[in-house]
Amino acid sequence: MGYHFKRATSVGEIITGLVIACFLVSLVYSYFSVSPVILEAGLNGQTSAVEGDDHIISENIGEENMKNKSSKALSILSCNLNDYRSDVCEIYSNVKIHGSSSSIYFTSDHTMDLEENKTWTIKPYTRKYDSYVMENVRAVTIKPLYTSTDAPQCNIYHNITAVVFSKGIYAGKNFFHDFSDVLVPLFITARQFEGEVQILMADLQPVWIEKHKNFFNKISNYEIIDFNKENQVHCYPRAIVGLYSHKDCSVDPSRTPNNYSMVDFARLMRRAYSLERDFATNLVESSKKKPRLLIIARNHTRKLINIGEVVALGEELGFEVAVNESSLHTNVGDFARMVNSFDVMIGVHGAGLTNEVFLPTSAVVIQIVPFGNLKWIAYGYFAVGASDMMLRYLHYCISEEESTLINLYPRDHAVFRDPDFFHKQGWLAMGKIYLDQQNVKLNITRFKPVLTRALQLLNDRNFNVTSLDLSFCDN
Repeated sequence: MGYHFKRATSVGEIITGLVIACFLVSLVYSYFSVSPVILEAGLNGQTSAVEGDDHIISENIGEENMKNKSSKALSILSCNLNDYRSDVCEIYSNVKIHGSSSSIYFTSDHTMDLEENKTWTIKPYTRKYDSYVMENVRAVTIKPLYTSTDAPQCNIYHNITAVVFSKGIYAGKNFFHDFSDVLVPLFITARQFEGEVQILMADLQPVWIEKHKNFFNKISNYEIIDFNKENQVHCYPRAIVGLYSHKDCSVDPSRTPNNYSMVDFARLMRRAYSLERDFATNLVESSKKKPRLLIIARNHTRKLINIGEVVALGEELGFEVAVNESSLHTNVGDFARMVNSFDVMIGVHGAGLTNEVFLPTSAVVIQIVPFGNLKWIAYGYFAVGASDMMLRYLHYCISEEESTLINLYPRDHAVFRDPDFFHKQGWLAMGKIYLDQQNVKLNITRFKPVLTRALQLLNDRNFNVTSLDLSFCDN
């Protein structure tokens, strides 16, 4: 009797122990099965975990913070829709992409927590603030699938990440927008994958892809898919829809994976085009070598009309001087190699200054800023990027007397008295006068200290290469 009682008790204890063990295992599984999704979310240190119509925004979400969120908040869809420059969504599970219908689907057990028939629509371009261009960008719809029968059938399977975005309408027409709108944001978004990423590009232009093929080959090991024309359903384990963009033609390393910076972007460009020089000439170490000065010419608006005098000044100061101009049809590789051979680059504000990305580290960039309160536009477009690439930068603002606007308007006109009046009317009104009608005739006496300063920078090995010198704009 006692024997049977002891045996029954032993079996009961075993069964009870197994039940408790299973319960603990299920708790551990439910906890760890969701945490990897959120810990990856958001390239910019921000994430918006989507739950119906609500957005949970948090800075630098970490594991401890995630433990306090509900399972519904731990979504596999992470969207940042509050950024000034671009909307971006990241999807972390079973992504199905049908380009020609601009549709992206994802499936997961977690989607049952989402509001039925909920979809997200974004325009995956990096000029969200520009209403004109955004009207020409086709929207992409992101939709969760609740059952396997809802899902379109996969035609092609991939085991890499997809990046979906629009080229927009400015890239391909302007070299600055090539970089500011697409190439730098794509670097920010996709460089982390070390080539194991596929680009699906809306508004693709084969000629433009060919122009920048060296760059694209460094970002992705795979063919670029024409998103608008792709009828097959491509399936990926992860997708990023839209491109992260920090500022014009530059990178904020604190917001990138692996702290990638504009210095890393410049290094990638040098590798992409096999550029020989990593550093500009140091005149202390190469006293017998002439520093080389490149003047980027403009043959349309904002021309430097006394360029011959500037060449003569440069030669007088000891530079080897060359004049060149790039165009939409210029071979990028050839021009990049030419730019890389120089130590100082001068240009009137415009897209040609984008070629600073090919200069060797510690080279000097001199931006000539046209008249019309354009100092801070010029600063944001090219000065910041130059400094972030560890180039030395000089800002030169021309006077009224150096502007050809004095030949078009009386000196008491609002063009001279009140440039802000035209700025307040919008970019087109401002640009018509100060960007399109204006050419530059430098006062050589006034400009000489700028070139002298450039020489000093090349002679000073201890100078802080990331500094910005705006002192020649204090007029």
